[in-house]
Amino acid sequence: MEVKMKFKANKEHLVTGLQQVSNVVGSRLSMPILNNVLIKSEGDVLSLTTTNLDMGIRCFIKADIQEQGSITLPVKKLFNIAKTLPSEDVVINSSGGNSANITSGGSKFKIMGIEESEFPPLPNFSDEHEFIMGQSDLQQMLKNVAYAQSTDENRHMLNGVFFNFSDGKLTAVATDGRRLALCESEMAVSEDKAGSFILPAKTVSELLRLMGHGKDVKITFNDRQVAFDIYIDDNAKDSAGLSRSIYLVSKIVEGHYPNYKQVIPKETEHRIKVDRELLQECVQRASLVTSDRNNSIKIRFCENLMEVSGSSPDVGEAHESIAIAYGGPDVQVAFNPQFLMDPLKALPKDEVFFEFKDDLSPGIFKTLDSFLCVIMPLRLN
Repeated sequence: MEVKMKFKANKEHLVTGLQQVSNVVGSRLSMPILNNVLIKSEGDVLSLTTTNLDMGIRCFIKADIQEQGSITLPVKKLFNIAKTLPSEDVVINSSGGNSANITSGGSKFKIMGIEESEFPPLPNFSDEHEFIMGQSDLQQMLKNVAYAQSTDENRHMLNGVFFNFSDGKLTAVATDGRRLALCESEMAVSEDKAGSFILPAKTVSELLRLMGHGKDVKITFNDRQVAFDIYIDDNAKDSAGLSRSIYLVSKIVEGHYPNYKQVIPKETEHRIKVDRELLQECVQRASLVTSDRNNSIKIRFCENLMEVSGSSPDVGEAHESIAIAYGGPDVQVAFNPQFLMDPLKALPKDEVFFEFKDDLSPGIFKTLDSFLCVIMPLRLN
């Protein structure tokens, strides 16, 4: 019988590759082919591709290609089988029909696939806007803002991170209406390449998960979709057989992002410097005595002191004190503790600045390098 495809791969490399692409496959997909991974030999490597029509991923793994070809197989099933195989070497071959034989040590499997012609291709599009930046820079930018994305489906424009390439920088913004996080990174942006898009929240979390195996990422976008070429360094210790790059393509959120600049206070009267980790721990402890009904903590600024307190009638009270350099009036502001902890957890810097005006104005976290997070206060009882 004619062999349509045959390759030998390292078990760990195959598992790593399938792990990279299986996340986009949902449980309620309209077309059976969307449950499958397209496995294709490309020279001396295998490409593994999945899509849910809104987002698609392709990665490459090293393999010994014995017969060039392609097949689509159920990705979750194949992943579960590959994980449990007894030997380091896995041989997969596909002959007539759409089935594939998997052999490893004394284990043999036959699983049914679907014709490659039914697999929706990942879109190719002209590089209307194209930028290259460091993976670690983009990863940190997204960590700095992603927690502020809205989960309210009625405000779909806020269900993602806004990317704006203009004025010699990339600005990333996320807001849910009660807080806003913004991060900037300088880069060369010519006038004809300037542009913006809203990256959906699901794609944001995929992008964060996929980066970290290499130095650079190429971002290409047009009016309807965006692609990220996440380059793999051959010597990356954690790349586990991944090769070349991981290609992530996604639809963008339709609509115009609101004018976020209006939300950022033009002036604040007081600015204090505080140890990020210390404040995070104090807020976390104070939040332990809050309840769902009373989910707020109070921060009081007085002579060289910052007091963090939480209380609820059915749980109890907590008080924390931090020494600060402050000589202004006594001010007490209430906040949702999670909204304070999210940016404090995400930032890598040891020192942050907290700016405020009075008990009714937003609080702002800032660092010295183009990050800010505006947090709306809660009404004091």
